[in-house]
Parts: sequence; C-alpha cells; structure tokens
Amino acid sequence: MIAARPHGEVKESDFRWNQATIADPADGQVLVRTVYISLDPTNRVWMNEADSYLPSLPLGNVMRGGGLGIVEDSRNPGYAKGDIVQGLLGWQQYSLSDGAGLAKLPRGLPVPLTAFFGLLGHIGLTAYFGLLDITDPKPGETLVISTAAGAVGSLVGQIGKIKGCRVVGLTGSDEKCRWIKDELGFDAAINYKTANLPEAMKHNCPNGIDIYFDNVGGAILEAVLNQINLKARISICGMISQYNADQPVPGPSNLANLIVKRARMEGFLCFDYNPRAEEAFTQMIGWSMQGKLKYRVDVVQGLEHAPSALHKLFDGSNTGKLIVQVGPE
Repeated sequence: MIAARPHGEVKESDFRWNQATIADPADGQVLVRTVYISLDPTNRVWMNEADSYLPSLPLGNVMRGGGLGIVEDSRNPGYAKGDIVQGLLGWQQYSLSDGAGLAKLPRGLPVPLTAFFGLLGHIGLTAYFGLLDITDPKPGETLVISTAAGAVGSLVGQIGKIKGCRVVGLTGSDEKCRWIKDELGFDAAINYKTANLPEAMKHNCPNGIDIYFDNVGGAILEAVLNQINLKARISICGMISQYNADQPVPGPSNLANLIVKRARMEGFLCFDYNPRAEEAFTQMIGWSMQGKLKYRVDVVQGLEHAPSALHKLFDGSNTGKLIVQVGPE
C-alpha cells in the first residue's frame, strides 16, 4: 500500500505491507491470483498527490500496477476458473474484480506469458502506435530513440528498421549500446552518459533527424530539437527525466525550432489504441516469428522486492521490460 507521497526518488518507506484474508468473490466478481506485475515509470507518477491521466491514489490504497494473473474463482459469467487475464491488478497477490478493465488473454499463442509484457500488452501498443501512427516513418528517414534499451524503445527501434529507417538509439551504458546494435540491429548507439551529446548526435545523424521517439524529455529533447529536419515528427511517450523532480523542470529552450522546421510534436497514451490492439499484436507476433522483432524481460522475483526494483527504471540498471514475478505460472 502507499504509505507516503514520495519526495524525489521513491523510498521503501513510502510503502507499507498489509496482510488480509482472501475473500470469496460475490455475485459478478472474479478472484484473480497475480502471476506478474509490470513496473513502469508511470508508477512514480501515480504516487503523486496530483491527478495524472488516471486519478491520484489515496494514501492507504493498494499500489496501482498492471498485472497478469489467473482466475482462481468466478461468479461472473464472462470468466471461468483458469482464464488468464491482464489489467490493473495492483501490487497484491490476489484481487477481486467485477471484470471491468480486465482483458482475457487468448490461449495457444506461440509466445510465453512474459511476452504479454515484453512484446504485447501496453508495451507493444505503445511502441507500435507511438511510432507508426504518430510519426508515419518512411524508408531512408533517420529515427532517434531515447531509452533505446528499455522495453518500449527497443521495440520502436526494431520496428523502425522494419520500416526502412536509419535508427539511432540513446542509452546509458556501453553494454546496452552493444545489445541494441549487435543483437537488435540499430545502425548506431550513443551512451548519453559518457558522450558529448551534441557532437555524437551530429556524427551519428549526419543528415539530421526526421523522427524522434521521446521517453525522457529534458536535455536530450533539447539536443534533438537542434538537429530536426523540415517536417520532423516527435512522438512524446514519456518524460522520465522529470518524474522524480521536486521542483518544476525547465523545458527545452529551443522549442521555436518546431516553427522554423514546421515540425510536429505529439503526446499519446497507449490506452487510446486498445480498440486496435488485435491489429498491432497480429503484426508484432508475425515479426517475432520471423526473427525481425526481439524482446527481453528483466524478471525480479517476489512482490516484496517491487519497491526496490522500481529504482532500476530510473538508474538505468534494467534492460528490456522490468516485471516482478509474484507467483507461479
């Protein structure tokens, strides 16, 4: 449960653990046993007092989080015992639901359960539509991605390559740079922690930047804006550089370049595309089966480690999709 509003980085003392008896479902309800929960930068946003795209969580409530689980008992005609479901199950081992917001996962797909976080689910929707719908990439264009070794960024880069782009990834270690280049096929990788970013961007994007997929905002967004081409498109997925800030963070000083270059910058939420999920997942499973789309999951064992594991998203120590295994599949 949320015990306190974080100031800066999340601390374990911002949570408290609570044990309760597992209740039987009432009419219309299902009892779900959580198998995996997803850790995402937005977990930090949900802990703030102010509302975001979802209402703020009151102190004392179960921490909100996307999860995947198995129906253990059902008094809802839409669900049967053994169904695999995904939704905002929260940071808990069991949850009761009336079925609203739960998605029943299909059986028999040629992917493991973890793929519903690493390849499909909200991660897949974010990467697929955030790139293809928002920026409409064309062959030969230069695509730059921040947090390129993360769950979303790593997929975006590979989809960009499928669409014929020159793909440049920004990430925080030499090991991650090697991964996105050697295994995922990015054309170039920049360690933003050690490189002179403006010089590295000019060297690796000699023809300018047509598309930027932004997960961080801040100084990296400013560096990209200095190199955008005419009619560039910027997809705003996240602003992770600002989530732990106690004070308002200054924005880029060069937003006027959007006018000069007649460029477009647009934010989005993956939930906007839920009605088109089948379209995305069918295509992405196909690419995966053809070996064109790879993903990696970083699995932390035990719900009790969720608060400390959340730090991995902000210190850059995770590679791929960060999830917590709460119970056995």
